[in-house]
Amino acid sequence: MKTLYLDCFAGIAGDMFLGALLDLGQDRKAFLETMESIVLFPGHGHSSAHCHSQDEGHSHGHDHDHHHGPEAGDRLKISITRESRGGIAGTKVSVRNLENHPHRGLSDVLAIIEASPLSPGVKEQSAAAFRLLAEAEAKVHGTTPEEVHFHEVGAIDSIADIIGAFVLVEKAGIEKTVSSPLNVGSGTIKCAHGILPVPAPAAMELLKGIPVYAEGAPMERVTPTGALLVRCLAGEFGPLPAGKVLASGKGLGDRESDIPNLVRAVIVDTPDGSGEDVFRRDRGVVLETNIDDMNPQYYGPVMQRLFAEGALDVWATPMIMKKGRPAVTLSCLCLPEKENVLAEILLRETTTLGLRKYPVDRLKTDHEIVERETSWGLVRFKVARLGGETLRANPEFEDVRRLSEEHSIPLPEMRERLVGEFLL
Repeated sequence: MKTLYLDCFAGIAGDMFLGALLDLGQDRKAFLETMESIVLFPGHGHSSAHCHSQDEGHSHGHDHDHHHGPEAGDRLKISITRESRGGIAGTKVSVRNLENHPHRGLSDVLAIIEASPLSPGVKEQSAAAFRLLAEAEAKVHGTTPEEVHFHEVGAIDSIADIIGAFVLVEKAGIEKTVSSPLNVGSGTIKCAHGILPVPAPAAMELLKGIPVYAEGAPMERVTPTGALLVRCLAGEFGPLPAGKVLASGKGLGDRESDIPNLVRAVIVDTPDGSGEDVFRRDRGVVLETNIDDMNPQYYGPVMQRLFAEGALDVWATPMIMKKGRPAVTLSCLCLPEKENVLAEILLRETTTLGLRKYPVDRLKTDHEIVERETSWGLVRFKVARLGGETLRANPEFEDVRRLSEEHSIPLPEMRERLVGEFLL
């Protein structure tokens, strides 16, 4: 399977994404011909709610009270150059903005996409992405997606970045996209709405459910368009997936920083599930400590608190420490982004003075919780699959216990009845 991995150690923006995929070795002439075939029709009207996506590599102008729309024949103009950031060479993509373009609403952008000669798949993905962007901006500004108008210059940048991203993904034959956690940056940015915190409000809306962190000098590292592309494309988040590296590329942002301002794209030939490797993979962190001086009654509450704050698993192992003292190794498995908050709980709520931590690779089945109506009522089953084969379906214990008590049937017998009914 041809898998695209996005290494967002310095963040991601739309122009950086385009540069990284072009740097993989794609046909630049064919890309430019495709993008320049898109006609930018004039927008309609104005609105007080504008989308501001101050992408790295794009400079936005100020709002004007009056706009003199372009002719219907105006087209995207994109330049591709070879530059370096932090001593690392890569590809820089810039949109040569047409002046005096009007504000565009969602319907205007969707009309541009529909009228273009793009493939049906690219049209569908681009339209869905713009709807998602409009929903995020509408939520930020307290309006509706239909009423949101994209900023006059940002509209052109966004059209180039979003449509261009899906064009390049299709041309590269990408079947799956995995992303690292995103370095979103910190501090504030100045835009048409004034001084705003990083990530920008629209970007924060789009980052919901995506693992993030902040590292390096204060600056905007993930723009709304960058967040949007990751949200639309990435199905998994974690380390570089196992497989054979086919190509790598680097897309450059506009600024120099303490961390090289680029995103790295890697194409990996990964197992597709039809061969020997049928596992889902991700990476976790184990935090653990040895304790020989804590009241045993405290372990239960600490373990419950760890689970409540996002631990994937918590366990206690009896052991013998120095001088023959009975002790407990308290261990906690978590995702990397939960490491700090869980480490603080262990240090604050146990008697330990320090922790060990180490990364672990996890091999997992495909599993999900499925609700099923049974003869005894609604029951949740945890279903595990491997390579498309259903391995087992276990009813949730709390459901089994509840039904066992309601129907006066012993727990083991109730469980067997539920499993048997699920498999029918």
